[in-house]
Amino acid sequence: MRTLTVSAALFASGCFVYGSGPDHRSKAPKNYAPVIDVADASCYWDDYYADDVWWFQADVTDPNGLDDITGVYADVYDGQTGEWVDAFELYYDQGDTFYSAWQGRSTYLDCGYYDYLVDFTPEDTAGPGEVYTIDLY
Repeated sequence: MRTLTVSAALFASGCFVYGSGPDHRSKAPKNYAPVIDVADASCYWDDYYADDVWWFQADVTDPNGLDDITGVYADVYDGQTGEWVDAFELYYDQGDTFYSAWQGRSTYLDCGYYDYLVDFTPEDTAGPGEVYTIDLY
């Protein structure tokens, strides 16, 4: 009688499990990491601010779309010593472009020194993508 009560309770709850084989669950689409197609950075003098301005730009592709991108970053290293110098976040601009500009006095960078390496790294909900490195001479 106990088996009948449990079976009756399951049917009364309206809970049914349907399956079509051993792996009947639907598979979620794969989330691919973003890729930087092209990136650039440079420095220029701005008369208005009476300061150098450093800018960073990266064009990012994500097969899942740009909606799940959590950040794009530029890490700057000294090209002679390999030491980390400064880091910058890039912000969505338009299309597939991420961009940011920084006044020189807010950075550890020297506009007169052009032996920097810049590592651009895109990240999304799948994690970090490949690092894209450029040389600044």
